Amino acid sequence: MERKEDRTAEAPAEAAADPPERRRWYRHRRWALSAGALVLAAASFTTVVLVTGADGARTDDRAGAATRIDISLGSCGGDWTGPHPGTQVFELRSTMNRATEVHLVNARTGAVYGEIEGLGPGTTRRMTASLGAGTYRFQCLPDDAPAAMGPVVHITGAGHAGQSGVVPVNQHDLIPPTLDYQKWIGERMSDLVDTTDRLRTAVHDGDRAKARTAWLAAHLVYERMGAAYGTFGDADEAINGTDAGLPRGVHDPGFTGFHRLEQGLWHGESTSGLRPIADRLDKDVRALRDSWAEERMDPLDMGLRAHEILENTLQFELTGRTDHGSGSNLATARANLDGTKAVLTRLRPLLRTRYPHLARLDDSLHHLGELLDAQHHGTRWTPLDRLSRAERQAIDAATGDAVERLADIAAICDVRRTA
Repeated sequence: MERKEDRTAEAPAEAAADPPERRRWYRHRRWALSAGALVLAAASFTTVVLVTGADGARTDDRAGAATRIDISLGSCGGDWTGPHPGTQVFELRSTMNRATEVHLVNARTGAVYGEIEGLGPGTTRRMTASLGAGTYRFQCLPDDAPAAMGPVVHITGAGHAGQSGVVPVNQHDLIPPTLDYQKWIGERMSDLVDTTDRLRTAVHDGDRAKARTAWLAAHLVYERMGAAYGTFGDADEAINGTDAGLPRGVHDPGFTGFHRLEQGLWHGESTSGLRPIADRLDKDVRALRDSWAEERMDPLDMGLRAHEILENTLQFELTGRTDHGSGSNLATARANLDGTKAVLTRLRPLLRTRYPHLARLDDSLHHLGELLDAQHHGTRWTPLDRLSRAERQAIDAATGDAVERLADIAAICDVRRTA
């Protein structure tokens, strides 16, 4: 479960100055890809493309013409002229005195075909959409003001299906999958406590080989709980933090948990010296289990976590940045993949009607799983530095493909204002 801090050696002063909550790697649930624009999909598997900004507009196949759309408190797209099936480029110019969101929606279902966030006063930005026959309208959502709906525009004609719009989810849609996932995490807690206790016992017994085996088993249980890390709060850093950015590195007293034990077990430290660290880890895990029933996961995070788990795997595990000697990054990557699938299982009822390429995503995740499993030999996993170049490239490419596809899920499950 990858929530590792990005406290890099290149910027130790900045990392040390930032409070813990700012050093955490995860980002706000809405992320900007280009000047505040949200790109809802990518490459050939695009479900809905919400591309904004001058650099984001695609070339119109009808002489590159763009339709000027004025956005004001009194008018929301009332000057849309010449609607036609196919790719259309809109230049949206705001005369409002406040920032606004602008959506291009299906007038009947509310499905979103294009989106601009934070359109500022006096600014002009582009939106590109591929539209088939149907009824459409612009929706303006200014800050601190009621929503405004533009007039309905009818597009007729055959031969162009257009892109698939996405019906926005609301917070109530996300509550059932979040509660189900939170229950699933609670069911994993007993396993986490049991495996961590076996690790502690092995350390106290002075059995290094047994402790290494127990360490991997316990760590992978924790890593599969991928979408809950934000709710774990400070306990996550204590249980699974690394030494990155700590003043004394691996010798810093603030370095605790799984990776501190990994450092000692694989670098020749005495097991007697590791006993207090194992005791602390066992205590922290039990405290996490005991407090979990009182925690509440944010439903708004579910879709984002589905994307971020493997994104962080690509950034930290497949670069070896979290390896403290065990060489188990590929095992962790496989656990993260399992954690991603656990989130998708809960979101699937929402995605079936919103994401027509769900089967392609499943195929992508399955392919990645096969590549990772090929590096599992009995109780051992191939360390990253022993992969061939071809194996390394294949795993990186498959992970990157899955991360791109999961970005669609994060965007589809992002709750949008509709009124």
